[in-house]
Amino acid sequence: MVFSSVTFLFYFLPIFLACYVLTPTVAAKNVVTLLFSLVFYAWGEPRFLLILLFSIAFNYVAAMLIDGRAGISRKWALAVAIAGNLLVLGVFKYANFVTGNFAALFKPLGFDFGQTNIELPLGISFFTFHCLSYIIDVYRRRFRANSDPVDVALYISLFPQLVAGPIVRYKTVARQLDRRRQTLGRASVGARIFIIGLAQKVLVADMVAPLAQVAFDHVPHRSLPEAWIGLLAYTVQIYFDFAGYSNMAIGLGIVLGFTFPRNFNLPYTSLSITEFWRRWHMSLSSWLRDYLYIPLGGNRGSDLATYRNLVTVFVLCGVWHGANWTFVLWGVWHGAFLVVERLGLKRWLDRLPVALRWLYALCAVMGGWVLFRAADLATAGDYFLSLFGLNGAGDVSFDMHDALSERAIVTLALGCAFAVLPRVWPRIKAPLVLRAVGDTTWTFALLVFSMITVASGAYSPFLYFKF
Repeated sequence: MVFSSVTFLFYFLPIFLACYVLTPTVAAKNVVTLLFSLVFYAWGEPRFLLILLFSIAFNYVAAMLIDGRAGISRKWALAVAIAGNLLVLGVFKYANFVTGNFAALFKPLGFDFGQTNIELPLGISFFTFHCLSYIIDVYRRRFRANSDPVDVALYISLFPQLVAGPIVRYKTVARQLDRRRQTLGRASVGARIFIIGLAQKVLVADMVAPLAQVAFDHVPHRSLPEAWIGLLAYTVQIYFDFAGYSNMAIGLGIVLGFTFPRNFNLPYTSLSITEFWRRWHMSLSSWLRDYLYIPLGGNRGSDLATYRNLVTVFVLCGVWHGANWTFVLWGVWHGAFLVVERLGLKRWLDRLPVALRWLYALCAVMGGWVLFRAADLATAGDYFLSLFGLNGAGDVSFDMHDALSERAIVTLALGCAFAVLPRVWPRIKAPLVLRAVGDTTWTFALLVFSMITVASGAYSPFLYFKF
């Protein structure tokens, strides 16, 4: 089920909120939310619900065992728990990739091993990271294991952030599982954030998506203008698609009384790749820092060890996003930029005008998006050639011409502006009353236009659902 669908907006969400509001106690609300979360997850592919339920049960038992042991037995319990989670993730997300590469490697030698064809469960990367952070923090004595299976199940499967984040730590919501502050004012704030996220998805991301789709999927050996139009469209699409989902999740969480971490902070205004990763998918960045980079040694060792740790973390970040060599190279791409900035590029950049530093960071990010979006390495390589005009600098194809509607062009321009202007917007002075009225009016207008678009549009899943 998708937040930006008729089923969710007109049926699931109203029914859930009615049941939630009419339920008297927090404990009962937890049961109601858990049941609706399981229905939400099972809606499209019911068989994958068994995997989610297994992860919940496995990690509930694992946390209790880790919490109840001491010494070396705690380490063994943690090791088994981590291995179990990674095994489930590995089988369902990476088995096809491994067997496919293995078959391709030995096929020239006359061996035909075949390969697996395992479907990817929705959101498995996200709920696996929730599980891992929970058991690791129990091991670190950050908190005691929760003995209430409903609370643990709700933390792992809470539907607003279940399938595409933000990645929520158990400590963040631990108290809110038993005590939640719910007021009309908080519900109003949450609803406004949800509406903004919905508009980001259906009024911006979905409108420019055809441009990126044509450039990356439909046009072989695209021309220079086609390549840059498609890349700019995908740069806008992935930001507003993922930030839109995160805002919808955060808004729903506030309505329910939960506080989820902020996931984006105007990443396209960054002046370096180091700053970009402090602003993009911040819940993932902090997760990788606390559970991978620091345990590997962080920057506590030699410079060479620090560089190794950075590249390792970002290669694994790429692999986490998808089982494809393009994602591996995307991780290498960002890891390499971080290393080069630490080697001295950042100090040199700091002496340049802000506009040039911003242009450097944006071009580096967009170059990474080519690897992230391309179906395979050959497509990525051909796309880079097109960006430099080596596949022709002529007119756009018929497919791109059809996709370049006035609405798409205007939306692309507005998307580019909205991705950077909010950093300047708070400086614009206006009477508080007028600003409040303006915000309310614009929010209502966004809701109306978004609902009309959803009701008249086709199914459009969020990009991060496949990760």
